[in-house]
Amino acid sequence: MADPADRIRLDKWLWHARFFKTRSLAAKLVGGGHVRLNGARVTKPAQPVGPGDVLTFAQGRDVRVVRVEAPGTRRGPAPEAQTLYADLTPERPVARDEPAANPGFEGKGRPTKRDRRKLDLSRRPKP
Repeated sequence: MADPADRIRLDKWLWHARFFKTRSLAAKLVGGGHVRLNGARVTKPAQPVGPGDVLTFAQGRDVRVVRVEAPGTRRGPAPEAQTLYADLTPERPVARDEPAANPGFEGKGRPTKRDRRKLDLSRRPKP
């Protein structure tokens, strides 16, 4: 087991590693049960984490999987924060990043009122 000095609160570590802008946002996510520590769901922001622990959590639209490398002593600059973890997140398919095509309108710029009416008629279910 890791030395107690090498362990830190989960919400504090997420904040130090710059995954969340504030510590209260990190605590809210952990308290809501949206973080997994070594595969087990965690609901206490004060749960200690240390080197070797694997965290899984949602950040925006992505699911992040990271391994804790160091506990961290402060919320420093981004390059310092990146040394606190190893990113294990699997690569996402490229197709998901592409924006959805604008259906039915092929012109450039904003559609006219006439174009919007045609588009609305084409989207209505047929009786």
